[in-house]
Amino acid sequence: MTAAIKMLAYGVSADFMDEYLRIGESTAIKSLKKFVKAVVSIFSEEYLRSPNNNDIARLLAVGQHHGFPGMLGSIDYMHWKWKNCPSKWKGQYIGHTHDPTIILEIVASYDLWIWHAFFGLPGSHNDINVLERSSVFSELAEGCAPPVNYSINGNDYSMGYYLADGIYPSWETFVKTIPAPQDRKRQHFASSQEAARKDVERAFGVLQAQFAIVRGPARFFHLEMLKDIMMACIILHNMIVEDERHTYLGANDFDYDQIDNNGPKPVSHNPTCNLMQFIERHNSIRDKGIHSQLQADLVEHLWQLQGQS
Repeated sequence: MTAAIKMLAYGVSADFMDEYLRIGESTAIKSLKKFVKAVVSIFSEEYLRSPNNNDIARLLAVGQHHGFPGMLGSIDYMHWKWKNCPSKWKGQYIGHTHDPTIILEIVASYDLWIWHAFFGLPGSHNDINVLERSSVFSELAEGCAPPVNYSINGNDYSMGYYLADGIYPSWETFVKTIPAPQDRKRQHFASSQEAARKDVERAFGVLQAQFAIVRGPARFFHLEMLKDIMMACIILHNMIVEDERHTYLGANDFDYDQIDNNGPKPVSHNPTCNLMQFIERHNSIRDKGIHSQLQADLVEHLWQLQGQS
């Protein structure tokens, strides 16, 4: 375990363990494989779970506190360089960086907890390609995720959203910034959205700072091994967030223990297997009209909060 954790935390090669712990290279690699598989199999149900009712209520309260009612987090992706990518696969794994990379997509909340992780697509993909393959909205489309009811500027909504950058599509489940805003209302919205969306960038930075193995190039040859390493690092990251969350509280942070019980709450929902209902939910996720209306309501809402403050 010492060899495995040292390789994860410091990103050192396996043969370095021979000098420090008197463990051979092959034994260190085998220990790392067994350790990450054990972490994923034992703790993924708890630390890679989708938000439950209590989690959603807490996320909604945090979003309300920061001026974004209905927000469930921020979404983005990063590239992990694959140094020892097999030569026959290099063409599909080379993207804009001209090196083979593997993509990690995550959804992170204000406290840096990672609620969704999708890893393994070749680096030649972009945000839209990754989104089409991702399972981030699978439960919502299948009716397994509870709808989120909230109201902004007098309009009612029943689906939470993520803050995203400009390349993401104009769906009801995304709130993007306004490029080149012209008036003060939209300028204030753009700055607020961009500031709040930095949560996912902070999560990437903290993950790479804690586990240098995902900051440097991946040295292993097998993709399944890299998936286990990435998922294990995310699980350990969430464990650290859970343990140290109370230390994050500052002058401008939200106290998780002070949640308004009268605030927006998710409602129970029974999943159905009806094909027409699945298509209807699938189309509602991609509704561009509601996306524009939601963005306009948030512009007015944030401007009113600015005036009140």
